[in-house]
Amino acid sequence: MKINKVVLIRHGQSEWNELNKFTGWHDAELSEKGKNEAKSAAVLLKKEKFFFDYAYTSVLKRAIHTLQYILDELNQNWLSVRKSWHLNERHYGALEGLNKDEVIQKYGQKKVMLWRRSFNISPPLIDREDKRFPGNDIRYSHLNINDIPLGESLEITVKRVIPYWNKVIYSQLKNNKKILIVAHGNSLRALIQYLYKINNEKILELNIPTATPIVLDFNQDNNPTKWYYLK
Repeated sequence: MKINKVVLIRHGQSEWNELNKFTGWHDAELSEKGKNEAKSAAVLLKKEKFFFDYAYTSVLKRAIHTLQYILDELNQNWLSVRKSWHLNERHYGALEGLNKDEVIQKYGQKKVMLWRRSFNISPPLIDREDKRFPGNDIRYSHLNINDIPLGESLEITVKRVIPYWNKVIYSQLKNNKKILIVAHGNSLRALIQYLYKINNEKILELNIPTATPIVLDFNQDNNPTKWYYLK
């Protein structure tokens, strides 16, 4: 029986992950550890003889650079890569750039966990005058200003990730193309929830480690069957 596979990878550790900051749409660089994590992920894929037809990533450099390290190791630098803001990390609103421990001290553990781990509760929003507002960034200049988030819950993230999967990526899977997606903890969490019908409470328990390949199996009808970490 034919099994199609899609590989998901969260980017390697970023400099802001290392500093314990809320990162979201901020364009943080990979840390040295993150670069090494990306290379290690590629070695795992190479060992299992993975080869891809298409790659998808966000417009944030920690994901883009992770993908570049992987394709370099696989000797697939020539691969067609499509980048989209739909695969960006969840936007953490006014929390972006703040140290997580300091935010807990200010607002309390209970409130911060609601912002971080509730399905439909957004963090405090930024306003459009804030220098962190993505509308100030040229990479989002093609978007309607009302489509650019001021902060997102996982529920809002799902609403941009899943249409992109259905309209863009899934069509290639149906054409039997081998697909690699390098993105972010919350955008990948949104996709796994959708494909495997995980409820809103259970999905919040899923912690996606940096640069660890996740293999999704699809049957001959292109329906998802199981998923697992490649180790």
